[in-house]
Amino acid sequence: MDKRSLKDLLYEQVARIGKAVSSPKRLELLELLAQGDKTVEVLADELSIDIKLASAHLKGLREARLVQSRRDGKYMVYRLSGPDVANLWVTLRLVAEEHLVELQMALQRMVAAPDKLAQVGRSALLEQARRGEVIVIDVRPQEEYQVAHLPYARSMPMPELERRLAELPIGQDIVAYCRGPFCMMSDEALKLLSGKGYRVRKILDGVAEWQAAGMPLDRPLES
Repeated sequence: MDKRSLKDLLYEQVARIGKAVSSPKRLELLELLAQGDKTVEVLADELSIDIKLASAHLKGLREARLVQSRRDGKYMVYRLSGPDVANLWVTLRLVAEEHLVELQMALQRMVAAPDKLAQVGRSALLEQARRGEVIVIDVRPQEEYQVAHLPYARSMPMPELERRLAELPIGQDIVAYCRGPFCMMSDEALKLLSGKGYRVRKILDGVAEWQAAGMPLDRPLES
């Protein structure tokens, strides 16, 4: 093989990754799978698409070796091929946020109340949570919390939050998070808790962002 052909082959292989993540739905799949293993049925429901289309998107990701699958009884379960794939999603999103004005404007609409964002760095938040100065709540589904969560965070899934309000001291500072900047569950938590008189803020990080920043995570299932 001559040098030009070899060089073309190298770029072609890298381009397989770009091709695999060129769909918005596939990017969302990566974000969801960064939370833990999920069946095709769960993924299809989260993306509001049918199972056949979800399977086709997953096939594209699998062909690029970004996801792996296994059979569990009658279900096909998918997972990311490694933590670097979750980091790839975070990196792509950060580059897009830096260079795409349209994305910046869309995010500004999502974060319509910047005073609701916790104005504290990751390390400082971790230390505040360790000392009990702030309660960090994870409003994702319980099974995602069990895979990995921010240290000292409490699992309070959004569907359970209202009936578990008694677990949150009314005078305590609360910080909520979910799957990342594009996730809206933490906004729902803010609306609910603020309406009940709680001092609550949110962070844009999810576990993928926390991991990509080199911060520690608790992983109960590996204990």
